[in-house]
Amino acid sequence: MLDISEFQTKLWDMEVSDPKAIRALAHPLRLDLLGHLGADGPSTAAQCGRALGASQASCSFHLRQLAKYGFVEEAGDSTDRRERRWRLTGNRLSVRLGSEDDATVRQHLERLVVEREMQAILDYSGRAGGASPEWQHKAGIVSLVAVLSPDEAAELKERWLELLAPYVDDGRRRTRRPEQRHARCFMAITPLMDSTAALPEAADHG
Repeated sequence: MLDISEFQTKLWDMEVSDPKAIRALAHPLRLDLLGHLGADGPSTAAQCGRALGASQASCSFHLRQLAKYGFVEEAGDSTDRRERRWRLTGNRLSVRLGSEDDATVRQHLERLVVEREMQAILDYSGRAGGASPEWQHKAGIVSLVAVLSPDEAAELKERWLELLAPYVDDGRRRTRRPEQRHARCFMAITPLMDSTAALPEAADHG
């Protein structure tokens, strides 16, 4: 789960403000690795590679980079150092940015996350046969325009996270009922341009 206003992925217990650490997140495979560890639990680089369609060497490199900045750690339950198992370090992450330079990093990370989520939605909608019958007309996409103040938008975001909290697998609940599957949840609150705002006067070229 991603919330870029602060940035939450699978709900870590960590706050990050170091731009170098934030840049370490801004890589598609690293986000995929975090998502995989969040969904499937501790895994080796080889297991990650098979799940994500990437090489073991590439996954191993990016897992070490994520570990360098504290996003993942060794699970400590492997007897073979060549096959280290990795896990998330907690269950909530907040990224806070301050300066204009940091804002550039944030924009890059936001774009990467949105593109990644949109591609997942397009892949799902383009799948031959669509969803399995039991998921038909249950999962899907909702798009609407609401009337909100900034405070109401923040409240809506928090209520949405609270609503999802009981369904988020935080690593302690590894068993699922047969009908349950991991499902992507993505929400964006993006204010429209204010049509009542005064437009800049056109330059007089006469």
